[in-house]
Amino acid sequence: MKTQMHYARQGRVTEEMIGVAKRESVSPQFIRDEIAAGRLVIPANIFHAGLEPLGIGINVSCKINANIGNSALGSNIAEELEKVKVAVRYGADTIMDLSTGPLLNETRAAVIQASTVPVGTVPIYQALERVGGKPEALTPDLFWDVVEFQAKQGVDFMTVHAGVRLKHVELVKSRLTGIVSRGGAILARWCQEHGKENFLYTDYDRLLEICRKYDVTISLGDGMRPGCLADASDEAQFMELDTLGELTLQAWKQDVQVMVEGPGHVPMNQIPMNIERQIKVCHGAPFYVLGPLVTDIAPGYDHITSAIGAAIAAQAGAAMLCYVTPCEHLRLPNLEDVKKGVIAYKIAAHAADIARQRPGARDRDDRMARARFAFDWEKQFELSLDPENARKVHDEGLPKGTTHREEYCSMCGEGFCAMRLSKGLGLDPFKKCPAVSDNES
Repeated sequence: MKTQMHYARQGRVTEEMIGVAKRESVSPQFIRDEIAAGRLVIPANIFHAGLEPLGIGINVSCKINANIGNSALGSNIAEELEKVKVAVRYGADTIMDLSTGPLLNETRAAVIQASTVPVGTVPIYQALERVGGKPEALTPDLFWDVVEFQAKQGVDFMTVHAGVRLKHVELVKSRLTGIVSRGGAILARWCQEHGKENFLYTDYDRLLEICRKYDVTISLGDGMRPGCLADASDEAQFMELDTLGELTLQAWKQDVQVMVEGPGHVPMNQIPMNIERQIKVCHGAPFYVLGPLVTDIAPGYDHITSAIGAAIAAQAGAAMLCYVTPCEHLRLPNLEDVKKGVIAYKIAAHAADIARQRPGARDRDDRMARARFAFDWEKQFELSLDPENARKVHDEGLPKGTTHREEYCSMCGEGFCAMRLSKGLGLDPFKKCPAVSDNES
């Protein structure tokens, strides 16, 4: 089997590249060249039927990922499939199944079958389940069996913490929160228990062989990511990043697609530096960031604290944002949590696309502005990220017993509505943006 990167480097344009080009309003040749350079990936396992391919890269629109998955303490397959539906409905570009509880294979198969967007996993979770939750009992052969099994199921991208080195483990002992990556902590324990180098690092070519066979995109996990602001941008984080840059080049030699995962808790002022450093160290490979959260004091609202950081990261060059839900740090997310997380991150990604001046990124905003000036409530609802909620919130302000929508809302009322008053000034909302029609979708 040949990968998208292989075909791109041979100068060939695949059907997947054509589909991505249409979605991004660019030429197929542009997509091909970005893949060949390693700046863009198309996660598309050959066994994922019904997949609608998309591109993740710095020079296309910013994407968002939604995490779902069973835990040992709750949820079931039906609930996880509902989460997939909700996530995709509100705009998730990819789904990660982070299941750690029972029925792992069945859950994953159902999620892949139900999802039209790329599906990712973290194979070390299932490997740990097979050894009863004891990291020291893991073996390389067991792990590779899990990776190949999941690849055969149709997983499009896999997070692997191959950059966690034995020499990095000592560096986290002075941290406030140690290692907060589950995969990173599992492999750090394995390295320490055995006094050996991480087998994902030493046997990396075995991973590349499997990924090349099924065209699975590698997502190089940041096992040493900071779990609080105090631990951000430290030696452990950046030493691992250097290793991820090395592993990126090694994968590219085998025509395996790669994206690189980024930090989780970072003060706002450090975010652009982190993104710029990753782009340089990892040779332009797409950066996939979790948040980052810009403060640690808002449990229950971390979809907001992280979306702030995500918008800054995307403006600086992050290619994909992994959502954080309101219940991060507290419990397993439910359907409403998934919805809120996805919408928060759609806002962040969209704001970044506007800031990066991507062609057409602001068109929907301009249509919304004209609809507001015209008091076209139905058009405003239609253009919103959550039409049902926009309609509900507006109608809650209507006078009791009426459904009539006036040319003002309950915030100001008729006499104090600034836009209503502005209409007497002879303003023409179509004059400023004549190229954008309200009839455009």
